[in-house]
Amino acid sequence: MDVYFICFMVFFITPGLCKSYIPIGFQVRIPVPSMYNSSFLGRAFFMETSNEVPNFKVALSVEAVNGDYSCSLGVFLGDYRVWNSAHFMQFYAREICMLELTKYGDLQLRDSKGSIGWRSGTSLQGVEQRLQVLRSGNLILTDVMNLIKWQSFNFPTDGMLWGQRLSISTFMTSFSNNSSIFFSFEILNSTLALYLNSGKLKYSYWEFRLSKNRSIAFAEFGSTGLKLFDGNVRKLAQILPRKPEPLRFLAIEKNTGNLKFYHYSPFNGKFEASFEAINTTCDLPLACGPYSICTFSSNCTCIQFSRKVYGHDPNCSEDFSSKFCQSPSPVEMVEIMGVRSILRVPPQRVNVSKEECLNLCVHDCKCAAVLYSVTGSAILLQECYHYGVVRGLKQVEHGIGLSYLVKVPKGVGGDSGKNWNAKTWLLITVGVIDGLVILLVVGGVGYYVFVIRRRNSQQELRSGQLR
Repeated sequence: MDVYFICFMVFFITPGLCKSYIPIGFQVRIPVPSMYNSSFLGRAFFMETSNEVPNFKVALSVEAVNGDYSCSLGVFLGDYRVWNSAHFMQFYAREICMLELTKYGDLQLRDSKGSIGWRSGTSLQGVEQRLQVLRSGNLILTDVMNLIKWQSFNFPTDGMLWGQRLSISTFMTSFSNNSSIFFSFEILNSTLALYLNSGKLKYSYWEFRLSKNRSIAFAEFGSTGLKLFDGNVRKLAQILPRKPEPLRFLAIEKNTGNLKFYHYSPFNGKFEASFEAINTTCDLPLACGPYSICTFSSNCTCIQFSRKVYGHDPNCSEDFSSKFCQSPSPVEMVEIMGVRSILRVPPQRVNVSKEECLNLCVHDCKCAAVLYSVTGSAILLQECYHYGVVRGLKQVEHGIGLSYLVKVPKGVGGDSGKNWNAKTWLLITVGVIDGLVILLVVGGVGYYVFVIRRRNSQQELRSGQLR
């Protein structure tokens, strides 16, 4: 407990005196409250880098999470947590949250019961010197020869710092508030991609592709952007920010899935985005809820079927996709006009009829929706895409060769379901919303022209007659 209170006093009263390393045998503890408080946050900073603003700090934290208290080790850049031991799994500590660098060289998180919630796995590997945080923000364990035995850069969470590399064998992840969905940023052979992950399902929604069949070995983040290299460490390409300020880190936003580069603004005293992979709201995978469409005006509206409307807000309450494999009830396909999904999947079949594409989905309980595409002029290319989730829907112009159909329980689609069609919900919902906006604008202009200007003209005329 002495270490816990001293670190708070040193950090807040005399900045710069906390060391950038700790030796073997070091311990820091935080008591865990006996009663749950949803707003509780206990944090002990025990290491930091130089006095640059903002600098890196290392802390032990106890936070209220899901009705319990999570114990974690974290690296902070200013107030932003750039690495966290609890990113993939929470450690719910009892009575005491303790961090210790043991005499065997293993960094461990434990509680009063002796339960180990996280460890570096470096026991008896020659870690006999210290735990250190570098100026890059990399948290490292070194041996007596000052060789790195463990480092946080090898275990990326939802972001990358200056000098950090991401190879094909590693990837970043970010978890949304919906625990069943998470995002990932991955490197393929010649592509960088953002993915929406739902259970075993995986869909890309943003890609950066290299030309000429060049292969990526790793990506490295620097002050000028994200650089891509091949196996011979030759730079293949670079994603540049739109602002010239030196970058500090990149991260996947947990609620939107967008990839952003950040720089620090001394004038505003906070981090600001210099680059966004996705600039349009409707191109974000969770812009709207399940069975909901992002319209031209960037509003969300629930899919409306002929017999019943499901959901009363942008997050539609009914989710049919989770029930198809649980019940053998008959189903039907309903076409939603002027819609496509921004989620990308390989085609289920190529050069098949629309009816065959739909029948494949009907007989597959894991299929929740279909996108049928017809392209080409002289030679038609017919592609059938199956989706296990009804997500990422956006309004598009008619007549672009796409048909999007949703699987629903028999009868929900009404007569439209029998004919593989749907009511033109856009004419009703979107048309009404956009029409009201246009009506208000036109009405306001008309009121100004015919009422206010006429009143002003009459006043000017009266003033002239008085003179």
